[in-house]
Amino acid sequence: MRKRTGLRLKYIEDHNAHMSAKKFRSAFVAMAPDVDPTVHRSVIETPIYSLTSVLVRNEDEAVTVCREMARTDGVHSFVLCPGFTNMGVGRVAEAVGDGVSVNVARGDGPGSAVVHKVMSEAGFFARR
Repeated sequence: MRKRTGLRLKYIEDHNAHMSAKKFRSAFVAMAPDVDPTVHRSVIETPIYSLTSVLVRNEDEAVTVCREMARTDGVHSFVLCPGFTNMGVGRVAEAVGDGVSVNVARGDGPGSAVVHKVMSEAGFFARR
């Protein structure tokens, strides 16, 4: 029984050290029409890196979510999905402020056509 208690304390110590260590924090933000960003998010962590993926309904929601993640979660870098307009990218960059990187994932013409077709079939662009 002592051994288990010692292992449990060691786990807690390791976990606390892992959580308090300085990490590079990034987030991937994608848009979908049927999401709730408080529910549709995930986090992958290593001792030195934390990646959050979060889904938002539109660019307005992305601005709010990214601003909050930069301020409260200390996100250093955002990667936005190809659906963001140039204006939307600028709004996110302004919202998160200087010192936070904002990048955009972009594809080529043929790849974008394939993605658009599949997203249309899935109902991404249907009026709700």
